[in-house]
Amino acid sequence: MGSMFRSEEVALVQLFLPTAAAYTCVSQLGELGLVEFRDLNASVSAFQRRFVVDVRRCEELEKTFTFLQEEVRRAGLTLPLPEVGLLAPPPRDLLRIQEETDRLAQELRDVRGNQQALRAQWHQLQLHAAVLGQGHSPPVAATHTDGPSERTPLLQAPGEPHQDLRVNFVAGAVEPQKAAALERLLWRACRGFLIASFRETEQQLEDPVTGEPATWMTFLISYWGGQIGQKIRKITDCFHCHVFPFAEEEAARHAALQQLQQQSQELQEVLGETERFLSQVLGRVRRLLPSWQVQIRKMKAVYLALNQCSMSSTHKCLIAEAWCATRDLPALQQALQDSSSEAGVSAVVHCIPCRDMPPTLIRTNRFTASFQGIVDAYGVGRYQEVNPAPYTIITFPFLFAVMFGDVGHGLLMFLFALAMVLAENQPAVKSAQNEIWRTFFGGRYLLLLMGLFSIYTGFIYNECFSRATAIFPSGWSVAAMANQSGWSDAFLAQHQLLALDPNVTGVFLGPYPFGIDPVWSLAINHLSFLNSFKMKMSVILGVTHMTFGVVLGVFNHVHFGQWHRLLLETLPELVFLLGLFGYLVFLVVYKWLRLTAASAATAPSILIHFINMFLFSRSPTNRQLFQGQEVVQSTLVVLALAMVPVLLLGTPLFLRRKHQRHQSRRRRLLDEDKAGLLSQPDVSVASQNSDEEKAGCLGDQEEEEFVLSEVFMHQAIHTIEFCLGCISNTASYLRLWALSLAHAQLSEVLWAMVMRVGLGLGGEMGVEAVVLVPVFAAFAVMTVAILLVMEGLSAFLHALRLHWVEFQNKFYSGSGYKLSPFTFAVEDE
Repeated sequence: MGSMFRSEEVALVQLFLPTAAAYTCVSQLGELGLVEFRDLNASVSAFQRRFVVDVRRCEELEKTFTFLQEEVRRAGLTLPLPEVGLLAPPPRDLLRIQEETDRLAQELRDVRGNQQALRAQWHQLQLHAAVLGQGHSPPVAATHTDGPSERTPLLQAPGEPHQDLRVNFVAGAVEPQKAAALERLLWRACRGFLIASFRETEQQLEDPVTGEPATWMTFLISYWGGQIGQKIRKITDCFHCHVFPFAEEEAARHAALQQLQQQSQELQEVLGETERFLSQVLGRVRRLLPSWQVQIRKMKAVYLALNQCSMSSTHKCLIAEAWCATRDLPALQQALQDSSSEAGVSAVVHCIPCRDMPPTLIRTNRFTASFQGIVDAYGVGRYQEVNPAPYTIITFPFLFAVMFGDVGHGLLMFLFALAMVLAENQPAVKSAQNEIWRTFFGGRYLLLLMGLFSIYTGFIYNECFSRATAIFPSGWSVAAMANQSGWSDAFLAQHQLLALDPNVTGVFLGPYPFGIDPVWSLAINHLSFLNSFKMKMSVILGVTHMTFGVVLGVFNHVHFGQWHRLLLETLPELVFLLGLFGYLVFLVVYKWLRLTAASAATAPSILIHFINMFLFSRSPTNRQLFQGQEVVQSTLVVLALAMVPVLLLGTPLFLRRKHQRHQSRRRRLLDEDKAGLLSQPDVSVASQNSDEEKAGCLGDQEEEEFVLSEVFMHQAIHTIEFCLGCISNTASYLRLWALSLAHAQLSEVLWAMVMRVGLGLGGEMGVEAVVLVPVFAAFAVMTVAILLVMEGLSAFLHALRLHWVEFQNKFYSGSGYKLSPFTFAVEDE
């Protein structure tokens, strides 16, 4: 937690890596994850860098790995998890891995090809056997009938009597969806010179391509004439039919069927051997592929990092630049020494100055990671800027709980998060790939605190599943009111709703020990009381939250040495915020403490006073809270408005004055240097000019360009956003009250419409109600689930919005960028 308040110090280091040990050094740095490399070859294309050939070889291997992985998945298998702690292989092992991978891929291609060919051949044998054993009987020799029939062709060739034609046969199989079209086309094309018989196979045959069972249609066509036979074969070829020889004699067909069965058995044995060999090859792939994938990914990452380095003029070492945390510099030096010890020359590390803004590094653990992620969602803070994540650990769950305050609902959320926390080390939980589950699991500690704070605010609101609980005795006594009022039966019959008067002695015994008195849940003005309480509480929390954000900006100004911003920005912002909305909080607290129940009927309205404050007027019917209130309000408004030009012009004018003084001092120093040159005639003018040009270039680099218009525009935007944001953000905090009210009312609807009316709680149940109890019970469970999820999600999003109110234009710029160390952690996962 030491680095949570502010990002760690990061230095720019230059690494001199011996050529022989550069690969080993970068590989070790990838295992440790200490540095983020800078690209020193930004002007060089990716195809012209030194290690582009090695990167391409790794990419070709990855393509082969993808093919092997698809083959494993096609066989219905899964790859095991790789071993933990695998290192990037030495460059000499790349050729060995590539040869073994290519050999496995070729074996798989050959075995797959043979398997497909054998399956296709076996499928043909199955179809042929189905055609022969389907029961098609060849028609008896055709006899000429006296009269024309339906199948007799209208025209016959002269000199060729119908009964003298020789009958031929075409047998085969076709897909069922093509059978009807094939039959129609055969009949129309052959003009009736055929007899076709179509039957569906009794058993489904396995498709050789997809492996799924499919039904086929077998057919037997008898025809007359050679030209008709050619037409039939052309048509069957167009329909991609499988045509097989068909003997006319039944004995020959029976012998052919037995031969087909014998060939099918032999082919099944060969196919079984092929599949066993395929399983052996896949077993080797499953054993070697996971480790190879991790190693090649690491090797490719190493070569990509080496491509960002530049070669020294002597070609004996690689020069790299990287960002590294200051506290990790000793570990970096030790890692490079250990990695380069075998090369005989040790790698060298030294820090170099840089004017670029360093990246932001904030170390997190499993508890703080989710809160840091919320902050980074608004933008990564600048280097050494105050990190709001430690405060978000408390403020975010608390603001959520203000909107979601319920003991029962908070307890359910707490138990759900607690279960994830207790099971966080189980491999099945961590390796789950469901995106929604991973989102919940990543924020388990956030959900844990949200549920815990919801339980706390639920006790404050005295709500458990929207029902009040009497933990302590109530501070109101109905008996004292009844004894002193002398209510008669006729009075009670006429007045069904009665109000407790706290001014009557003995009615109000004292405040409830903790939270809201449960008697308010029975009062007719329950909603009005809670609305007033939660609305004022939201304003107090909002102003406090925004003020806290402005105060945190002081730490940034002090750390960066911008002392002028304390006087020209922070102080005017506090005066503007507290002079207007801090005064509103003062009025709320003062009214709570000053007025009693006796004067409640004539209590002044704070809202009217606040409106009159900006109008510089007073309302005759709204009495003042204290003497001199109008003078105080007018003074605060004038003072707040006077801070606007200070915010708008103070910083630009101060920076302009500072820039002018720096320019005048620089010109004076330059004149003194020129005078010194003229007084030294023995010094070479050319050499002095050269040195002066170098110094001038360095000064130009160090001197930041100052443009008054840009500074003024930036400050104007900041001023407008802050002033308007104070107004709109104060109103935004009223969503604390609105969401809390919506949550309470939805819970009340659940009780009133589902529990009491649907399930019949609190009354007698009829037969219809008894029948509908299971239905309403299921509906009640779904309603509670929806209430928890939807209301919780809504409160979560509103809490995000309110935290942006705290960060926006207060102290958090969000204009930085994260330190992304070169690490193999992703490859290991």
